[in-house]
Parts: sequence; structure tokens; C-alpha cells
Amino acid sequence: NYFSRWPVHMKVVDITKAVVSTQSTGLPPEVNRILYVRNLPYKITAEEIYDIFGKYGPIRQVRVGVNPETKGTAFVVYEDIFDAKNACDHLSGFNVCNRYLVVLYYQSTKLYQKVDAEKKQAQLDAAKRKYGVEGLAK
Repeated sequence: NYFSRWPVHMKVVDITKAVVSTQSTGLPPEVNRILYVRNLPYKITAEEIYDIFGKYGPIRQVRVGVNPETKGTAFVVYEDIFDAKNACDHLSGFNVCNRYLVVLYYQSTKLYQKVDAEKKQAQLDAAKRKYGVEGLAK
């Protein structure tokens, strides 16, 4: 599971169930309570992320990347979808330690499409090696 690489700094919540239907709120469909934050300083702590993002509303959970492929990223889960939208609108491009934050709404379908594509490519490469068809012209 992709989320197993993230340490939990609050109560455990199934992050995939935090996506809320936006039909009744009048918000665009990509807006949800989960924000994906990139370009964070590698040394930032969960408490510092709470300080930055907590100004826009109550936060349910923060997960900070600790592995080489997840360092500099975090997931921030808000209690309310409108607080998440407000934070996303105000903190995209916010300067933290001379780094400009990239704040996006979490989209599980895009994440799993990327993982599936990488998995399929790895299987294809393994089959090519197994049958000795690497480097053959089409």
C-alpha cells in the first residue's frame, strides 16, 4: 500500500475514505479534504506543518514523507472540505525556508494509475529479459 510509507502523527484514519462528494457543496469535483503537499523542506516536522496548515481549520491528520521517494511531500487531511479548499487556495506558492509549496488536492485515481503503469512496465521489462527480446528492432 502506498500509504504504508508514511508515518502517522495523529489518530489513524483511512485516508481513502476522507474524499467527500462535492455535488452537494457546489465545489469543483477535484476538491476534497485531503491535500497533497510537495516541495517541502526535507527537515520539516509534522508539528511545523500543523502550524502552517492549521491556520485554515482543524486538521484530522498529517503524514510526512520519510523515505527517499516521499521526502519533501506530505498529506494533510482536514475535518472540513471548505477549510481544505481555503488552505489550498492560500498556501499554493507559499514560501517555506526559501521553497515554494505546491499544494494539490489528493486524487487517488491518478496515484493508482501511475502505480499501475509502473507495475505494467516492470512486468513488460521482465518478460523481455526472460525471452531475450530486449533491444530487438520493431
